[in-house]
Amino acid sequence: MKAIEMSKGIYRIGANIKTGDLFEGMWPIPDGVSLNAYVVKGDKIALIDLVRDWGNAPSVIQEQLSSIHLTIEDFGYLVMNHIEPDHSGWLPGFLKMNPQVQIITTKKGAAMVNGFFGVEDNVRVVKSGDTLSLGQAKELLFEEVPNVHWPETMVTYEKSTGVLFSCDAFGSYGCIGEAIFDDRISEEEHAFFDRESLRYYANIVSSFSSFVLKAIKKLEGLEINMIAPSHGIIWRENTQIIIERYLKFARYMNGPAEPEITVIWGSMYGYTQVVLNSVIHGIRSEHVPVHVHQVPNEDVSWALASAWKSSGLVFGMPTYEYKMFPPIASVIDMFERKHVWNKKVFRFGSFGWSGGAQKEFESRTEKLKWEFLEPVEWQGNAGDEVHKLAFERGKELAQQVKEMTK
Repeated sequence: MKAIEMSKGIYRIGANIKTGDLFEGMWPIPDGVSLNAYVVKGDKIALIDLVRDWGNAPSVIQEQLSSIHLTIEDFGYLVMNHIEPDHSGWLPGFLKMNPQVQIITTKKGAAMVNGFFGVEDNVRVVKSGDTLSLGQAKELLFEEVPNVHWPETMVTYEKSTGVLFSCDAFGSYGCIGEAIFDDRISEEEHAFFDRESLRYYANIVSSFSSFVLKAIKKLEGLEINMIAPSHGIIWRENTQIIIERYLKFARYMNGPAEPEITVIWGSMYGYTQVVLNSVIHGIRSEHVPVHVHQVPNEDVSWALASAWKSSGLVFGMPTYEYKMFPPIASVIDMFERKHVWNKKVFRFGSFGWSGGAQKEFESRTEKLKWEFLEPVEWQGNAGDEVHKLAFERGKELAQQVKEMTK
């Protein structure tokens, strides 16, 4: 793959990672992820964002640079929008080849560059509104967007072309091919990146949603003709699609989200599972979309994405040793960390010798601003009355979700 020209003097270089590793050491990426970096060429040349030494990425980008007759030594500037290691991990190797490059980052970014890599020399600190002229009409503008999603984060804007280099903002899981632009991919590929941008957002960015809204508001004054994130496709035909998508994702935190319900369930011996269909039938009787995830069989990454965009949640779990079924407790912990707030919630589940799951469930979720329907619990086998009640609770939840999202 060669460097791809985005605009005169601006190129995308990067690598697709298909190693089978987990993103951030925890999130599945069965379709891989792209690491995008960008070249801006005037009289002087800047590299915007870096890569990690992962999946042979450094060799791949050097090969792409050779396609536009550049080497690592040709860069006068390295703009580090974000110091998370997937965008900075190869810095020591880069500096061995080009020790004179000037690193451009924020004040907090400079501290992280020193903390991660022990680098203090040739680091230029910038703040919002600062600019860097490269010559030949190429001028970079820097805007701090803290906590999207680390506190040192900034974005870089090239004034003459209107290209916004947004790093993790507006990103997505998934590898990209030769067709890197939104107007070059199929409807099927757009649907894929729609799904994977939601999962990426829910997994990586969701707990910082208030800062996402502030950042987008801050960037409103820029004439953005192209959005170039560090993961995923580049938006040039309709940048507003990905901006509106991220606005929508961020607003889900305070609700309401979509008129949908996510069901997350786990069962030890099947006594909770047998009631699952009664709940789902109750939801579907109101024609509300429902997403079903079984744990621990399925990674929480997908349940989190569904839950983030759903106004209603259902948890099916038995009592386990007077407390919640541990796989569901783990999901609740992740939801608390990621700020899955402002939901209508119903829980059902069986118990053996004693209950207790509901008490811990309510205690563990008291900060999440959830509104609860009365739970359905039973000992041992569920009789007809339990199934009927579970159906009615599912139906009631669906009705409430429709009402709150009108």
